[in-house]
Amino acid sequence: MRDFGAAGDGLTLDTGAIQTAIDVCGAAGGGTVHFRAGAYVTGALFLRDHVTLHLEAGAILLGSQDPADYPVIRGRWEGVERKTHAALVGGCQLEGIAIVGRGTIDGRGAAWWRRFRDGRLDHPRPRLISFVDCQNVLVEGITLTRSPSWTINPVRCRNVTIDKVTILNPPDSPNTDGINPESCRNVHISNSHIDVGDDCIALKAGAEAGGSGERVPCENVTIMNCTMVHGHGGVVIGSETLGGIRNVVISNCVFEGTDRGIRLKSRRGRGGVVEDIRVTNVIMSGVLCPFTVNLYYACGVWGDKIIADKQPHAVTAGTPCFRRIHLSHITARDAKLAAGFVYGLPEMPVENVSLDDVSISMSQDAGPGYPEMADDMELMQGAGLFARFVRKLRLRGVEITGQRGPALLGEAAEVEWE
Repeated sequence: MRDFGAAGDGLTLDTGAIQTAIDVCGAAGGGTVHFRAGAYVTGALFLRDHVTLHLEAGAILLGSQDPADYPVIRGRWEGVERKTHAALVGGCQLEGIAIVGRGTIDGRGAAWWRRFRDGRLDHPRPRLISFVDCQNVLVEGITLTRSPSWTINPVRCRNVTIDKVTILNPPDSPNTDGINPESCRNVHISNSHIDVGDDCIALKAGAEAGGSGERVPCENVTIMNCTMVHGHGGVVIGSETLGGIRNVVISNCVFEGTDRGIRLKSRRGRGGVVEDIRVTNVIMSGVLCPFTVNLYYACGVWGDKIIADKQPHAVTAGTPCFRRIHLSHITARDAKLAAGFVYGLPEMPVENVSLDDVSISMSQDAGPGYPEMADDMELMQGAGLFARFVRKLRLRGVEITGQRGPALLGEAAEVEWE
């Protein structure tokens, strides 16, 4: 980078030099842009086909704190196409791109968080890394910290590998999700540590406002050998489910102090089919609720009479369908609010859910709270497994200890417990 005039002194804005190096590399058919040790201040960068950014140990990309350095572009945010600030590192319709090394990308997001809390933003904040309509994407080895909003957000990408990544955002930072693949196919997330202020990993597939043209599924996803801390959920599916989410395997992970462990959510109007989800070999500690499925997710629409209504509605294209969800070999210690929470719709019950070899112990000193975000929920404190509007809930080798009241609280639920 210094060959292209980058200062790397932590003060000088190096965006122009870095972008020139990327463009030269791309024009030559591809290659690697090397960052030696140093602190490179930069605004939004746009990768080119077959270009790799390699950050050596001691190399830091520092996000500019001037909003003008992040141009407003057409993009996708929370499942809807809209104008957003460009990501710190991004690109569209690219092939064979990578960000690798032992260096760090520091978004220095505090100023963005303040603007968000104060309502002083006209457009959604930059993500740290976001690629749209790309294929053969690799993010490996680097540390990502203080993202202005979501940290890694591939959208409609194919063949995405995220490996050996460390993500560190303050627990109180707003919407700083770790890894959020949206409508992506063939995604592999592994060997990473994620400690953030919102969902650690969230799979999404478009919201209802996206229209029929946005029904692109998120499918063929593996998540393995990861540790996840804080955050609203360890691995979350939804609530943007319009295109459907399917063929997801989560294995060999540890969740510590996340609000929920495995969390699936949607609501009337968002539609989509969520199916064939398998979770195995997971240990959790200090979570509010180890496993939740909530089709009354109310965040952003609290009090909406249609979404909150517990009476059956007509089944439409906007009715979400959740089925074939299987968890096995799970240990959860010191769960606080409930052992599990599954709440389907009366017109579309959650179908074919199984828990096999699951051991959950409830905390004895946690206060009351809500295991999920939904209207008209009762406070829970150390409760057992809550199930309502569920068809074929199979429990085999499930042990729940230390709960207050019955181990199973079922209503309009077909349950087999062995």
